[in-house]
Amino acid sequence: MNENNPQPYHIHSLGDFPSEGDFIQLITDEEEEQVLDTKTLNDRIPILTVRNTVLFPGVVIPITVGRERSIKLVKKAQKTDKLIGVCAQINPQVEDPGWDEIYQVGTLAKILKMIVLPDGNTTIIIQGKKRFEIQEQLTDTPYFQAKVNFLEESFPEDDKEMDALEESLKEAAARILYLNPDIPREAQVALDNIDNAPFLTHFLSSNLNAPVGPKQQLLETEDGVQRATLLLELMMKDIQMLEIKSEIHKKVHTDIDQQQRDYFLRQQMKVLQSELGEEGPEKEVEELRKKAAKKKWPEAVSKHFHKELEKLLRLNPQSPEYPIALGYAETMVDLPWNEFTRDNFDLNRAKAILDKDHHGLEKVKERIIEYLAVLKLKNDLKGPILCLYGPPGVGKTSLGKSIAAALGRKYVRMSLGGVHDEAEIRGHRKTYIGAMPGKIIQNMKKVKSSNPVYVLDEIDKLSSDFRGDPSSAFLEVLDPEQNSTFSDNYLEVEYDLSKVLFIATANSLDRIQPALRDRMEIIEVSGYTLEEKVEIAKKHLVPKQRKEHGLSGKEISFDKQALVKIVDGYTRESGVRGLERAIGKVVRHVAKSVAMEEPYTKRIGVEQVKAILGAEMFDKESYLNNDEAGVVTGLAWTSVGGEILFIETSLSRGKGKLTLSGQLGDVMKESAMTALSYLRSHADRLGIDYRIFDRYDLHIHVPAGAVPKDGPSAGITMLTAMASLYTQRRVAPKLAMTGEITLKGRVMPVGGIKEKILAAKRAGIDQIILSKINRRDVDEIDETYREGLTFHFVEKVGEVLELALLEELVPDPMHFVLEDSSSAAPAVHGNQ
Repeated sequence: MNENNPQPYHIHSLGDFPSEGDFIQLITDEEEEQVLDTKTLNDRIPILTVRNTVLFPGVVIPITVGRERSIKLVKKAQKTDKLIGVCAQINPQVEDPGWDEIYQVGTLAKILKMIVLPDGNTTIIIQGKKRFEIQEQLTDTPYFQAKVNFLEESFPEDDKEMDALEESLKEAAARILYLNPDIPREAQVALDNIDNAPFLTHFLSSNLNAPVGPKQQLLETEDGVQRATLLLELMMKDIQMLEIKSEIHKKVHTDIDQQQRDYFLRQQMKVLQSELGEEGPEKEVEELRKKAAKKKWPEAVSKHFHKELEKLLRLNPQSPEYPIALGYAETMVDLPWNEFTRDNFDLNRAKAILDKDHHGLEKVKERIIEYLAVLKLKNDLKGPILCLYGPPGVGKTSLGKSIAAALGRKYVRMSLGGVHDEAEIRGHRKTYIGAMPGKIIQNMKKVKSSNPVYVLDEIDKLSSDFRGDPSSAFLEVLDPEQNSTFSDNYLEVEYDLSKVLFIATANSLDRIQPALRDRMEIIEVSGYTLEEKVEIAKKHLVPKQRKEHGLSGKEISFDKQALVKIVDGYTRESGVRGLERAIGKVVRHVAKSVAMEEPYTKRIGVEQVKAILGAEMFDKESYLNNDEAGVVTGLAWTSVGGEILFIETSLSRGKGKLTLSGQLGDVMKESAMTALSYLRSHADRLGIDYRIFDRYDLHIHVPAGAVPKDGPSAGITMLTAMASLYTQRRVAPKLAMTGEITLKGRVMPVGGIKEKILAAKRAGIDQIILSKINRRDVDEIDETYREGLTFHFVEKVGEVLELALLEELVPDPMHFVLEDSSSAAPAVHGNQ
């Protein structure tokens, strides 16, 4: 069965909803009284199921029936008393509902008229008479028939609350009629003629803009006050919705009227500005055209720019799009397009500038001069991008500034630390609010040159998240084959970066994406020796700090030994930032004395350094102690330079348990287990009683437990420490080592050799054990860095132990108690 539910509060004709007099006539008619007498009604009432409709007593509605069962029911009823029961379906999607899929409370209805349509469907006009509740389900073929119990209306008479509810319902209905222009005005007349509370609630419930569920709830509610209250709540919700819609319509209408008004006012304003000679949008566009005429941009870019200008002219200056379009056009004309500074290719001058600004770093400066020489001969930068790699404070960024000064180019620096948004590099689409070009284009606009020296600082500190991967965006920027057509999302046109001299800096190569690293030529900038730091302090740091603190050379100067003491006793670093801070502290102390006119020593010596800086932070003697077994000095690489690393071991009675501490990573833990396995398998050769491994627990500790440590470089150090502990033999003094081991005893090479050598030299170590394969790394290091150091290159673990362990035992050797039944014997020491 199909049905057409009337629109909320919509009546098709006045006949659809009889006036109050009509209903009274129907109810008081003698024939109708006999028909509706519940005592004389047939026990079997046919039940018609309807979708999306709830019929209320007294209401007239048309219904189209199409189901075969429903057509039979209607035809049968038309031939008899024309009375049917009408119940709503719970789920309107069900095509052939059963008893459990219809509501059990419905309305008795009379068929007023039946019309057979040409398509076979039948339309009936029915009028609700009385509510009922199904008591017994008699049959479902050929249609539903049931025994019902008729429900009486329960409305109080002369009740003030009910009177107030009636008035409220009529006021709410009047408000709905006012807010909804689609409802015919005749509905107000029908509403005014109703003074019967039951019919008022039925009439309003039938036309309520609500789903079947709430309407069915109204039909089932017997208490009149409760039904009227629920109906009023639903009508108030409908009023709120209609008021919101009305406000939206008024606002839209007002905005359209305002736009039309603004348009006419703007046209008048243009005429007035033209008469008065004042500037307007056309003036701004004309200025942009004049700037564009001086640009040396490609034809495609020129066409795109003038197209954007035409769009700008068509925009309303008061609209939000206008400043966006204007900002875009200004960015285009402010960018340097094929505007170059002239390079100075005097390489001797460039070398002099580099030597003046940077002490040491000979190989680095030589590579830069080679790079500039190729640039001079070829006048083309299509080659690897330079990446200066090394610990902090060694002058990587200032090298880029020196290169710019040597070439006579403009200098621009972009810090990449913490950049995690791809839009920082490629920019935003200009359709977004607050859109702007990426930092690459912004800096090009700022520097006003198409060929600056562009330093990409801390390129290894790039990170990625849900907003994209900036390191991947740099693949286009730093590729000489692609960056001539760099595409920024904001510009929408290609920009040529091929003449830019990019120089990247990094502390760690491991964090750089492999594809990005492949596009760069790595130039290692290592730490400085003590002598180099003293020279840097004399030539650069002391004059800089004097100037920053308002002092002259007559007011303060430093002895060489004072600078040596600051470097050796207060700073242990690869770079010179800590050294500069220490010198700054001394200079500030003198500046205070000068400002307060206090007596002070103008020539700073070792004693003055100790008095100002306090006790020394580093004690060289603490690194050379070899009076205890099981303590060995290793060498480690960190992102801030090389460091020495101590491996401590101890034994205690137990069951052979291995304990590792010092916040070690997985690689170092595996190195420890490999070393222990090697010692177990070669105990006899080393003179170690095999029973020690099962009866004593081994603890390996790396001091500074708050600092994470990992990497394949401590294998031979751990092995030597364990061997020293188990044999109680001394470790050679002033000795350090670095290298990894295999289970079969081979010594493997490691990286960061130069940083480790400098760390060893700073700590006063003079012997270093390395893998034989690392000889090539040592040979590449300048002789000045290797001076005073003895290198031992080994292939097997046995060679390491021969070099590191002395034959003599420690002063107070440990005796191991190894119980055989009731006897106890000391462990064998040495190679007995």
